[in-house]
Amino acid sequence: MNPADWLGRGVKRADAAKKVSKEAEAPVNAARAASEIIAKVALTTPAPASASTPVSAPPGGRSTRERLKATLRKKEEALSPRVLRRTLQELKAIVDPQVSEVEGGRRASGVAGWYASAALNERRDMWLLMSEEFVADPQKVRQAQAQYAAHVGTPDEAAAEVRFRRATVSPRRRLLQRISAFPEGIRFLVDMRAEMLPYLKSDKRLQALDVEMEYMFSTWFDVGFLDLRRISWDSPASLIEKLIKYEAVHDIRSWADVKNRLDSDRRCYGFFHPSLPDEPLIFVEVALMDKMADSITPLLDESADAADLAKATTAIFYSISNTQAGLRGTSFGDSLIKRVVETLKQEFPRLKVFVTLSPIPGFRSWLHKNAGAMLEKISDKERAALARVIGESSVTAAQFLGAADAAPDLPDKSLVRHMLLRCAAHYLGQALDGGKPADAVARFHLGNGARIERLNWAGDPSAKGLKQSYGLMVNYLYDLKRLDKHRAVLAQGKIPVADAIEDLYI
Repeated sequence: MNPADWLGRGVKRADAAKKVSKEAEAPVNAARAASEIIAKVALTTPAPASASTPVSAPPGGRSTRERLKATLRKKEEALSPRVLRRTLQELKAIVDPQVSEVEGGRRASGVAGWYASAALNERRDMWLLMSEEFVADPQKVRQAQAQYAAHVGTPDEAAAEVRFRRATVSPRRRLLQRISAFPEGIRFLVDMRAEMLPYLKSDKRLQALDVEMEYMFSTWFDVGFLDLRRISWDSPASLIEKLIKYEAVHDIRSWADVKNRLDSDRRCYGFFHPSLPDEPLIFVEVALMDKMADSITPLLDESADAADLAKATTAIFYSISNTQAGLRGTSFGDSLIKRVVETLKQEFPRLKVFVTLSPIPGFRSWLHKNAGAMLEKISDKERAALARVIGESSVTAAQFLGAADAAPDLPDKSLVRHMLLRCAAHYLGQALDGGKPADAVARFHLGNGARIERLNWAGDPSAKGLKQSYGLMVNYLYDLKRLDKHRAVLAQGKIPVADAIEDLYI
């Protein structure tokens, strides 16, 4: 297959799954935070209904418990009660304590084979079975919880905690462990969760399964089990194809584009897991230069000569992409950047500056909601001057936003341009959402200990860059000696920024 055919497949980059913002609340009121952590997974599971307690039908239809007792299925239900019961028995057979891990894995492989040929609504029925039917015994949980709360602060506290921990472990966890045992089991579970994520908001019954899977994945995909590998031009074509498929920041446009990103003055690294040896879980693209970059354009210029590595003093992280939607909630980025920095310092001892060139994906939408409030923050004199530039007697939010749409053509000394920079500085350095930076990319880098270093006008003049942030980009600086200090500042509700950013605050 020639490069043109290969790239002609039209591989679409992976869509980032929307974050589910609300987690179930742990019901333990004991004094120690450890009890909340223990309870988080198992106690989010709905308790099975007793024979004397009717189950109210959820918004998505009858519960699996009602359907398992029924004779006929309703029109909107995928699996008939008979097939649903058979599927449940097959799932229970996987966790049968009388069978070995190997046999349990073999049975799980058979269920996975059925799942592969099932329709989406039939797969959804299996998710519901896994979520609603494999729950911890509620009576044992309540008893263990009461005993633990009663023994907090006593010599028997540790033993009570162990009993509580064991009581909250649901059979669902054992099911996931057995499924992971067959050769493609982890791959199957990751893909299954990716398929399930879009349905969580509309069907809360799936939340218990989702929380359990997130918990298990955080263990299975701990960074201690991951392998850092460099992806180069000499890597297998199938692996380079993954870069094209999953690149989430700056789309790879051509064969020359991907070759440029893997040139001698570039580095690309990914984290790999033994169960997914040919699939990077996350990868980062780095440019080695003699100064901090202020625009993505020269970095993506396929005709530009490679930089002189002997003069390289600065490593610029210009793209970080997660590849597995099913691993949402499992963090790799912090460890990836640290490992890459260590690797680069060993190869290039002259490197002193580690910085990103990052998009500001939430800025434009935020400004459309807050432009009026930003205008109210500036002085009457500044508003009058801005109005004159726009050609109005006074300036409204809509007029300012209309003028901002001409961002690519605004001259250096334009008041509209200056106001946009001030708004961006406020958004990145002062706007908080739930006590955290409002921008998703800012949350990631600031949470890793970086600080906001510099705003770059026309950093990304592409259609995507203009749509997201009027073309603005930002550098986050990783000062290796101050990462912990910056995290501490952030934990206090203050965003670490350079003086140049603070000077732009309104």
